[in-house]
Amino acid sequence: MSEPSDDILTRPLGVDAPKPSRLALLKPYMRYVAPALGGAAAIGVGLLAWAGDPHGGEPRATATIVVREAPAAQNPAAVASVEAQPEKAASSSSHSSAQEVEKVSGVTVTRPAGTSAPEEAVIIRVPTPDSTHLASAPDPRLTERGRHGTMPKIGEGRLRALDVYARPDNGSGSARIAVLVSGIGIGQAATASAIARLPPAISLALSPYASDLEKTAARAREAGHELLLQTPMEPFDYPDSDPGPQTLLASSRPAENLDRLAWAMSRFSGFVGLVNFMGGKLMSDSNAMEPVMKEVGARGLGFIDDGAVQGSKAAESAGKFKTPNARAEIVIDAVARPDAIDRELAHLEAQAKKNGFALGSASAQQLSIDRIARWARDLESRGIRLVPVSTALRGGRPTTKLSSADR
Repeated sequence: MSEPSDDILTRPLGVDAPKPSRLALLKPYMRYVAPALGGAAAIGVGLLAWAGDPHGGEPRATATIVVREAPAAQNPAAVASVEAQPEKAASSSSHSSAQEVEKVSGVTVTRPAGTSAPEEAVIIRVPTPDSTHLASAPDPRLTERGRHGTMPKIGEGRLRALDVYARPDNGSGSARIAVLVSGIGIGQAATASAIARLPPAISLALSPYASDLEKTAARAREAGHELLLQTPMEPFDYPDSDPGPQTLLASSRPAENLDRLAWAMSRFSGFVGLVNFMGGKLMSDSNAMEPVMKEVGARGLGFIDDGAVQGSKAAESAGKFKTPNARAEIVIDAVARPDAIDRELAHLEAQAKKNGFALGSASAQQLSIDRIARWARDLESRGIRLVPVSTALRGGRPTTKLSSADR
């Protein structure tokens, strides 16, 4: 049988002609089959149109949905326990973690011995929230506009900032301690640590040179801390030791010092009194101190001597004008070492148990904050209660003259 020439030319060489497919074999009969298929299709379309397609002819598919059970919720206590149980070789890291928790959250972390807790487990004891609320600041009854901004004043009926802004203290006890930590606002980390970690009953003194003072003061008072204003005063070796701009100087005229004092008092609101920053030379000069103490009392405030200046005439000058004042008996961090700070804190306890009240001062350095926070944890269990510094200014104790600098 001969093949068409086009098939010969288009077929690859060496390849036999393909066998005819079934469709090709049916080709001669397609003229009879096609009309039948077309009729069947027409009938099918007609039936579909008569019955209707519930899906409207849209493409569809079937998927199998498998319902799986949700994973069991993890027990937070178990998670904390697992996270807090490092291997023995990494026990030092668990201590570091505990310290981080203390710094960030303000909670107390302990590792009790002789308990059923798993080995190296960290037990977190959350302190009881402080329910004491301080009065809102500024109180319009106690403010007036000065040259440098808003300043405190005595309101009608002899209403004083010392009374309105003070932290309430209705507790009782035979041994009480007040602690003032100064220099708040200068270092961001130390400021945040002092506000969060120190007990609310500890009073804080803000530096007038800090930025965002109103926000810092609001945060501190919201946490329950009573506030004082740290006032730069001339030391003996000024200007080699310079407290900063607007320092009150022994050689300045009273009007000039009072203007500088007004600048400092306009920096933020809500403080109960002032505390010296340096000031050895100014505070030992009665003539320079008397106008300052008169102004402080006339504005309804008190004055705290931080106890670091020997021969201070602050109490004598304040007494002439009946300005509330007190002097710290112990400078807690006069020697900035852990053992020295702990020793002064123990001495502060002894003074409180002996006299019924003791007042200490410290600076806002991280070491001091750490040691004071640890010391204050179980203070009440030792029969001593923390009270705000205003207790000493509002008749809660007699003025004392003992300080670590005098010992």
